[in-house]
Amino acid sequence: MSALSAIAPSPAQAQATILCVDDEPNILASLQRLFRKNHFRVLCADGAAAGLAVLEREEVDIVMSDMRMPHCSGTDFLDSVRQRWPCTMRLLLTGYADVGSIVGAINRGEIYRYITKPWNEEDILLVVRDALGRRTLEQEKGRLEQLAQAQNRSLLALTGTLEERVRARTQELQSAQLAVLASNDRLKSNFLTSIKILSGMIEMRGGALAGHARAVAHLARKVAVRMGLSQREAQDVFLAGLLHEIGKTGFADGLLHMPEYAMKGDALGQYRKYPQLGEQLLMPLEELRLAARIVGTHRERFDGTGFPGRLSGFDIPVGARILAVAYDFEALQSGQLVQRRLDARQAAALLAESRGKRYDPDVIEAFYDVRTGRHVTEEVADIAMGVSQLRAGMRLGRDLVSAEGALLLSADHVLSERLLKQLADYERRAGATLQLFIKTGSA
Repeated sequence: MSALSAIAPSPAQAQATILCVDDEPNILASLQRLFRKNHFRVLCADGAAAGLAVLEREEVDIVMSDMRMPHCSGTDFLDSVRQRWPCTMRLLLTGYADVGSIVGAINRGEIYRYITKPWNEEDILLVVRDALGRRTLEQEKGRLEQLAQAQNRSLLALTGTLEERVRARTQELQSAQLAVLASNDRLKSNFLTSIKILSGMIEMRGGALAGHARAVAHLARKVAVRMGLSQREAQDVFLAGLLHEIGKTGFADGLLHMPEYAMKGDALGQYRKYPQLGEQLLMPLEELRLAARIVGTHRERFDGTGFPGRLSGFDIPVGARILAVAYDFEALQSGQLVQRRLDARQAAALLAESRGKRYDPDVIEAFYDVRTGRHVTEEVADIAMGVSQLRAGMRLGRDLVSAEGALLLSADHVLSERLLKQLADYERRAGATLQLFIKTGSA
């Protein structure tokens, strides 16, 4: 293999175009022969002006110019090439040992290499090949830089789009969450209202005093709060208070209207099953499982003489121990447990006498705290108003109940203009005056 073949250009480089600029025809002819036999495309020009004309119409990879030419030096010519075609590689041919001229060409024309005359063919081919390799690297570098810039622009645009999409999605999720919370609040409110309606239906079936279950429930919840029960536990006690007599709904009318103190024999035995029946009725509802257990054990006594399971002490759920006190306090005043009705003071005193026997002493203590006002409640006092004083947007602080004990509106209900008209119409038709308790701050 010859030395020239060893340094022959690659197929890609062999397609390169070289422009040779020199005012000596024999130099141009020598360069043309050398490069053509090594498969380069060769263009020739006999001076700077002719070289610039070729560059204007041809795509050239390498310009090889002589240093000394008439009218325009190689330095000036290559400087013009640098300014107009900066990607074209520039080589300088010089036959003079003129260091100053070479340095000027390097600084102004930014030439890649200079070649002295006479040249060695192997050396000049190596220089050309290196120049083409350098040009390829610079072109690739430029391509990669443009690609990186384009990708950066795309990434910035994508990032902005993603941020906007994330913000939009976050807002959607927040809106959905608020909607779910609002829906959940409505479900809870509707659930509680349904319980209150059911409680009112139980009272109507049993012929009990209107509001008995609500009075028991509210008192039981206050005692539960005083004893430090959690909000959920206090709510279960409240629900159990509303539904504590649901097990009586299957009783015959005669048994329903018979006071407890007058019951004997089979009637008393059947009556004492009502807590267990009530628990069974409520058990299928997951939300009422704990309340159902309280209903099933609220007639047990602390000393173990109660019913239906004769549980004693702390085997009785704390909610049932609380409900037992609240139930008996109201039942003593309605004449269900003793032959004569007691007033609130007498009923409370009788409960205190049974501390540690029928009732848990801690529950009695909490009950007296509530009764005497030693229990400081966190609830803000509600404002009593007549229908004519109401305005749309006000929120009820307490249930609105008819004289017959029917639930008309549940606590926390927000009044509307339509509802205000219905309340006024109800007053006219019923011939009654309604009093509503409005939450402080909504008035």
